[in-house]
Amino acid sequence: MSKKADAMSCTHSRADRLNAAPRCHAKSKRSGFQCQAPAVRGKKVCRIHGARAGAPTGERNGNYRHGANTNEARALAAQARILKGISRDFLTTLSEAMAAD
Repeated sequence: MSKKADAMSCTHSRADRLNAAPRCHAKSKRSGFQCQAPAVRGKKVCRIHGARAGAPTGERNGNYRHGANTNEARALAAQARILKGISRDFLTTLSEAMAAD
């Protein structure tokens, strides 16, 4: 046998690779069956069910405006609200303690 024949016999066809690929995890609303399309490499769903979906985050997105509603800004605002509540409680107890004296 030649080297070329050995190489051809051990390679798998494209159909074999697709059959061995992991399947999409999306389910149909109508039938309830799982999608049978091969999942995109590194994802749990196929290209039809959103494996490539999503826009870039931050300023790379074409719809980005000013950043006031980003996850970081919301987390910072939540921390500010917590600190405001703590300081309000502290000042209330301090004023009550001074009034009692």
